[in-house]
Amino acid sequence: MHELKVIGSEEWCVFEHLGIPAIKARVDSGAKTSSIQATNIKVFTKGTQEWVKFEVNPLQENRSIAIECQARLIDRRMVKSSSGISEERLVVRTAVTLGADMFDIELTLANRDTMEFRMLLGREAISGRYMVNPALNYQVQDFEDSEVNTKYTPYFKEKTGLKIALLASNPQLYSNKRIIEAAEARGHEIVFLNVELAYMKLDAHSPEIRYRGGNILKEFDAVIPRIKPSVTFYGCALIRQFDNLGVYCQNSAESISQSRDKLFASQLFSKNDIHIPITGFAKSPMDTKDLIKMVNGAPLIIKLLESTQGKGVVLAETNKAAESVINAFKSVNTNILVQEFIKEANGQDIRCFVVNGKVVASMQRQAEKGEFRANIHQGGRASIIKITSEERKLAQKAAKVLNLAVAGVDIIRSNKGPLLLEVNSSPGLEGIENATGKDIANTMIVAIEKKLRVHV
Repeated sequence: MHELKVIGSEEWCVFEHLGIPAIKARVDSGAKTSSIQATNIKVFTKGTQEWVKFEVNPLQENRSIAIECQARLIDRRMVKSSSGISEERLVVRTAVTLGADMFDIELTLANRDTMEFRMLLGREAISGRYMVNPALNYQVQDFEDSEVNTKYTPYFKEKTGLKIALLASNPQLYSNKRIIEAAEARGHEIVFLNVELAYMKLDAHSPEIRYRGGNILKEFDAVIPRIKPSVTFYGCALIRQFDNLGVYCQNSAESISQSRDKLFASQLFSKNDIHIPITGFAKSPMDTKDLIKMVNGAPLIIKLLESTQGKGVVLAETNKAAESVINAFKSVNTNILVQEFIKEANGQDIRCFVVNGKVVASMQRQAEKGEFRANIHQGGRASIIKITSEERKLAQKAAKVLNLAVAGVDIIRSNKGPLLLEVNSSPGLEGIENATGKDIANTMIVAIEKKLRVHV
């Protein structure tokens, strides 16, 4: 019996036929088949055979390098993932080079974006050829960083900019214009996409997003969602589809839908020890009196669960008025929250703009005389304000609990300390940029660059 070569738990592999000059693999004798990270997988016919096209991002730390590969499809297999979910995987056969050895192996095409290694070398490939010493690494060949960079020089894109999609409804809005300006100023290509003009194809092998007239939307590096409340459901479905295609979404679909559900968000806040005004919610009009008492009686605030920009928010000055308004809403089966009125705030609240966990700007909003809502869209006046460290921490924690990379966090000052009013997942830029003089649109673009490790 010939002596087996020793390999480590990590090794460099080369796939000449696929055009991959070097890819780091985790050697795993517990896995039967080898697998490689693959996206944009498409099956096509070549003569009488089925072939498959796919893209490989061979370097974990550089998502911008994508190598287009083709190989003959030899099998479709049901594979159980580590989370226990079965899914169909396509299998190809190709030659792999490890050091001085070259031999054919089977590869399943899998999305390994969340994995540490872009490739897994299974026991079928190593059986009878190698012995694994898990204490060692790179026994058959080791590439220095400079060698890897040289090998991938032809694949580096000339352009340093990103391709960004702004997913919204109105290109004329101040916020959307500013974001487009900021992205272009930093050398990126940015495209405005109307949420309602995009549609999608759901398919395990070749999911797609298309746009008015059948154009396939691809090659975006990032999506900035600015979805109006009336299209939350469809907009979130599109964001999930972009995410499935490997595009970075600045706010995730889950974060947006949680922030838009005021009841669920309030429950998350109280669970995470984030102080909010006393809030009540009930289904039956028979409980209206106790609901009012529970939030310390009138005056009190009544909010539609889907309200935004101060619309659908009512101040009831007496218990009688509160009962009438609550029962009127309930008679048309509308979900509402009842909330204590913070009188000492004097019609003022604070909007903190949070980007990637940092408060980048804050403004105070003062309601118009005779109006309790301080929202800029309701005629509120904005001015710059220095917030306390307690308010800063509250804003950062609220954005973190909802997992929002970009958030407008509204806080009110009360006798009990700062209270969280709500968190907006598509906060407007006009009021806060004008009040503070800060270029928040630019901060949002820089945050995407940092997330994707792009140096501009």
